[in-house]
Amino acid sequence: MISNLPKHVGIIMDGNGRWANMRGLPRIEGHKRGAERTRDIINASLDIGIEVLTLYAFSIENWERPEDEVSVLMDLLYSYLSEEIIDMLKEGIKFRMIGDRERLPSHIQKLIEEAERITAGGDRMTLVTALSYGAKDEILRTVRKIIKMGIPEEEIDEAVFESLLDTHGLPPVDLIIRTSGEKRLSNFLLWQGAYAELYFTDTLWPDFTREEFISAIQDYQRRERRFGRVLTDSRFYK
Repeated sequence: MISNLPKHVGIIMDGNGRWANMRGLPRIEGHKRGAERTRDIINASLDIGIEVLTLYAFSIENWERPEDEVSVLMDLLYSYLSEEIIDMLKEGIKFRMIGDRERLPSHIQKLIEEAERITAGGDRMTLVTALSYGAKDEILRTVRKIIKMGIPEEEIDEAVFESLLDTHGLPPVDLIIRTSGEKRLSNFLLWQGAYAELYFTDTLWPDFTREEFISAIQDYQRRERRFGRVLTDSRFYK
């Protein structure tokens, strides 16, 4: 067990397509290899005691990709989740999806609902998959909920807003990891990650090993988190 762990880690799993292109393979092969890597990182998170792991699997913007690629990604998602449900149950993993699930194919929506129901009692780790997700879309949907519920303006604060986000009930993101060399958040957990530590690596997602994941956690542990304040004489000052 590693001490001083981030409670909530988010990962932008980037680089599957480039990994395949560099090897002269179809892009789908990169996505398949990326799915295999996902299993490794989930297991590593379990082993070291991460409470919440959020994986950015399919963004709102990804719907704009070629139709055949989107179709293959949906098939891969269905296959992966179908295979993993029983293992998640055995390992004590609680599965949860964030994003606009209404845009997903109906058979995938049903499978996600089933996975959430079956694993609801998981108490070792919560695995959050961001599908059809965009942080700006999530925030807009939350604003619409507030309007629809008729919540008075004077009652709207951060706690109320957070209770209506897709991630309600989850802790803020402590660490966001992005693979593939890109240094941006790409519309991922903008509210929840307001004070997250960021870790960027040139490694493409299919090559992102358990060892590098542990290194990212250790890098986080060496940082001094101030949350916009100054640390002096062991006390925080604004």
